[in-house]
Amino acid sequence: MLKILGNKNTLFDHYLAQLRDVEIQKDRMRFRKNLERIGEIFAYEISKEFQYEEKEISTSLGISNVPVIADDPVLITLLRAGLPIHQGMLNMFDKAQNGFISSYRKYNKEEFTIKIEYVSCPDLNGKTVILTDSMIATGESMVQAMHELTAFGEAKQIHVVTVLASDEGIEKIRKTFSKEKVSLWVGAIEHEMTARAFLVPGLGDAGDLAYGAKE
Repeated sequence: MLKILGNKNTLFDHYLAQLRDVEIQKDRMRFRKNLERIGEIFAYEISKEFQYEEKEISTSLGISNVPVIADDPVLITLLRAGLPIHQGMLNMFDKAQNGFISSYRKYNKEEFTIKIEYVSCPDLNGKTVILTDSMIATGESMVQAMHELTAFGEAKQIHVVTVLASDEGIEKIRKTFSKEKVSLWVGAIEHEMTARAFLVPGLGDAGDLAYGAKE
């Protein structure tokens, strides 16, 4: 299942426009906040896919029967660019357990490989997982991350969330994982990549824009 949130004349488009804007990007705190807001919007949309149960709530004037989430998801993100989106998710799913995956690109001349360095994760058996990253380019980071998570149990459902994704990255995930078990949530699809797998027009290096340049 592929869900695209962008280009529907909503607040999502407004925040995505600010993320892309090179002038607004100069304000690092605002860049992080916009990623966080986008994470909150994704969380709201994904919550429509969850199972709910009716709960009796006592108010000051009586009793109200309301639907509540039957089972809180596990929120997992790829460090470091995914952190603000993850925080937006956590603002909405405030009782969720959390996991973190450290991955990086290792460059060798004109080529690069993806390395997973560290994974911290709770038990995933029977859980609904929301796995976030700021962008999916070749799809290799996300595919490796999802393979790493199998060591922590068999999730019931996995929602992969990203602000921008390439056609190539989407196709790689589709070919690698069961469409019945994995849903892909994307803000916008980019149809072009540079030789170093940066999306065009994209928005730049989200990690650097959020937290500062790295050596």
